[in-house]
Amino acid sequence: MMWIVFSGTVFLFCFYTMLLVIWGSMKMRSLSKASSGTYTRTPLVSIIVPACNEETGLEAALLSLAQQDYPNVEIITIDDRSTDRTFEILTKYTQKFPKIHLHQIKELPAGWLGKNHALYTGAKIARGEILLFTDADIIMAPSTLTLAVSYFSHENLDHLSLIFRNLAAGGLLNAMVVEALGGLFLLFRPWSVRKKRSKAFIGVGAFNMIRASAYWKLNGHAAFKMHPVDDIMLGKKVKQQGFVQDCLQGGDLVQVRWYETVTAMANGLQKNIFALYNYRISFVVLALLTIIALSIVPVWGVLMGHGIVRLLFGASVLCRIVVFICNARGMKCSATLFPWSLLTPYLTVAIIIKAVSTTIRNRGIDWRGTHYSLEDLRKEDSLHSWR
Repeated sequence: MMWIVFSGTVFLFCFYTMLLVIWGSMKMRSLSKASSGTYTRTPLVSIIVPACNEETGLEAALLSLAQQDYPNVEIITIDDRSTDRTFEILTKYTQKFPKIHLHQIKELPAGWLGKNHALYTGAKIARGEILLFTDADIIMAPSTLTLAVSYFSHENLDHLSLIFRNLAAGGLLNAMVVEALGGLFLLFRPWSVRKKRSKAFIGVGAFNMIRASAYWKLNGHAAFKMHPVDDIMLGKKVKQQGFVQDCLQGGDLVQVRWYETVTAMANGLQKNIFALYNYRISFVVLALLTIIALSIVPVWGVLMGHGIVRLLFGASVLCRIVVFICNARGMKCSATLFPWSLLTPYLTVAIIIKAVSTTIRNRGIDWRGTHYSLEDLRKEDSLHSWR
């Protein structure tokens, strides 16, 4: 009887999740379809690109920004204490394209996370009515900015985020990306951020467009100087201030090799994972138990269970596959990746445990050559509180 109750409860959760994701997928629109690409005015847009040791993908990203067909843009690049060829590359592109400007940071002020400080520094230099924060490895189609500004202005938005497409090769890696972003979608419900009465919010580091007046009203990145999840925190502060926010699919316009390997992804996420749980072990344990109960146990239940228990667990696995396929299609990934989704929960559990244990053992996070203490990180506002 206990297993019948448990398998039934798991199925209900999985079925609800499936309905929520299907509904959300239907509500999410693509920028290329939602925007007409026409506008009555062309406000100056300042694209702000922080770069710390980004020599690998930097040139392709800068070239894609320089080739935007929007007529009124400045590109502000911030070299944030790089030790590789980043400054050399930025200098070359500054000389090649007059619209690209370069500012160099040589020292990080106390109380700041490096990227947050670089973004804030770029915003202070910017002259644009609209700011666009993006990363130094993002590839944008030439029409991206034109479509975004048109939609942003027509809808009278204060903040717009776009969901990107991952370009990295490998079935398991792409399945991990779908799983990670799909989990964030369920947590932050980007399809609901437009609703004023909803507390849902979102921000995407690949494409965070915000009205400059709104940015400075919330005190910009100074409002969360030490938070590792800066992109989503920006979205939270925007929503808290009552500004109009929206999020669209942009995978046909905004692309990135998010991570090259599963190992690189595991290492790259270490700075963010504990912050998602507000540095609380109880939240981490709850998350791990949820992943195990909803994603791992049902598969074993199909293999080892009998009768109604096997049937309910089988239905739960089917719901999870449907969720994965919906998320994969939204991210412009192949739906045929779904067999890998049977393995990804084990890797997710391992990554969470490693990230949390490493942060606790090191009493903080090490990111781009700088150590940030856990004591300072815990002082930041939580992603999940509403003040």
